[in-house]
Amino acid sequence: MRTSSVVVAAATLAACAPEPVIERAQVERVVSALAADSMLGRRAFTPSADRAARFISAEFAGIGLDTLEGLDGYLQPFSVYAFEPRTAVVVLNGRRVPGDRAIVSAAADSLHWINDDSVRVVMIGPAEAPMAAVGAAFQGGRDAIVLVHPAHREAFERMRGFLSGPRRSVQRVGRGHRVLVLTNETRARSFEVTATASVEEAPGANVVGVIPGRRPNELVLFSAHYDHVGTEASASGDSIFNGANDDASGTTAVIELARYFKAKRRPERTLVFAAFTAEEAGGFGARYFSQQLDPGRIVAMFNIEMIGKPSAQGANHAWITGFERSSLGTILQQAVAGTEYAFDPDPYPQENLFYRSDNATLAQLGVPAHSISTTPIDVDQDYHQVSDEVRTLDLDHMTNTIRAIARGAAPIIAASVTPTRVDTAQARRPPR
Repeated sequence: MRTSSVVVAAATLAACAPEPVIERAQVERVVSALAADSMLGRRAFTPSADRAARFISAEFAGIGLDTLEGLDGYLQPFSVYAFEPRTAVVVLNGRRVPGDRAIVSAAADSLHWINDDSVRVVMIGPAEAPMAAVGAAFQGGRDAIVLVHPAHREAFERMRGFLSGPRRSVQRVGRGHRVLVLTNETRARSFEVTATASVEEAPGANVVGVIPGRRPNELVLFSAHYDHVGTEASASGDSIFNGANDDASGTTAVIELARYFKAKRRPERTLVFAAFTAEEAGGFGARYFSQQLDPGRIVAMFNIEMIGKPSAQGANHAWITGFERSSLGTILQQAVAGTEYAFDPDPYPQENLFYRSDNATLAQLGVPAHSISTTPIDVDQDYHQVSDEVRTLDLDHMTNTIRAIARGAAPIIAASVTPTRVDTAQARRPPR
């Protein structure tokens, strides 16, 4: 009887607890700390990024978040490996291919193929669109040799620019080695590829916290990238790219949403709060994160990107990239109907923003993963400039946007609705 009374009393107190508030003062404090000059632009794989990660970890600890399964703390360490090409020899149908007609992009320190059946061989004829065909050939992470007709010499040289630099991977031995050959040959009766590369390791860390729900295998993910582009001399004399809007604003939202939901009753679905690193360097933090858990468990991903400035659609409006690719956007619209908030489809489809943030990695695995933003990206004068400082942000708007996301996510967290999955065939990055 006594135990039952305690349980009932606790439940009554929880039911009567006041609704937590996402406070502007906390928003200002956190974004100001992340975008401070002392953070030196939070460039990934530098001490300034490590400093930012420690700050976020301390915030998660102060909120009282749990750690992600398999981690000892909030930091999720990993490394990115850069493979710099050194030597490459390609032999096709018994003849060595001249160096100016071969491109080898290997994700390992050495590569040796001899008529390997696991290697996909693709021919791009003179009438095909070469960039699209090459992009399709390399989809899926398989090793591939692509035979490019000489009619596409100009496109081949453009591809050399894309593929001849360092190849980066979050694995010590990566996947999807790529070989292109400019040739009149229409098939590879035989082939041999030998290549070497130097390897450089760059350690970094995501920051991840959890609020356990009643359904441990159903995750709702709130994310943002905390890295920016660091420092560089500029004409203005200011050398620090503070990245207040991009993406200290989104990282602040993740922290404040964690604070808000921790103050509420235990959620139905488990909540995961992730601050990714190396988005600006190629999305490596999100890539590593996506490999550490089953993406089928992630019910929805709210990736928050540049919410420090009001939308061109008006006050209290936010827009969602890839709106048509799942029902997440519609669920958010319905959840805030009748309030001052609104969620709109991405007004800049020509910018391919769905593919330009960390949501893309998870979307390609089928997760209803979208970025939420408010910044009028077509006219913003501070994007990737030293002027992206806290003084350029509208903190009232930013606070209201975080409140809107909290309200919009509520039915998904409560498991009363579930977004449709993204069609992985439609989530591939379009060819350049």
